[in-house]
Amino acid sequence: QVQVVESGGGLVQAGGSLRLSCVASVSNWISVMGWYRQAPGKQRELVARIDVENTPTYADSVKGRFTISRDNTKSTVYLQMNSLKGEDTAVYYCNAYYTPHNRYYWGQGTQVTVYQ
Repeated sequence: QVQVVESGGGLVQAGGSLRLSCVASVSNWISVMGWYRQAPGKQRELVARIDVENTPTYADSVKGRFTISRDNTKSTVYLQMNSLKGEDTAVYYCNAYYTPHNRYYWGQGTQVTVYQ
């Protein structure tokens, strides 16, 4: 079993910034790590993901505002969120693909609330 733990959510004014962190409990064999979010009444959607070669992919809605990065030595992924908008309000979930088990593991989520 792989544990995935997010941190860094909170309440922020529109236009502000937050940095989310996510760490997996294993130090090796983590390939893709990603951030997803789910707003009330909506489906979970991809925000950004990054592969083991540090190639990122972003949702169109966050391009130019969010930056994903990872530290492979720590099995950690970060999401720097700038110029936050009300529509960014959601629970943000991290996942990590653990190659030996051929599956993704998910964290419990961290709430991000952007107010006007």
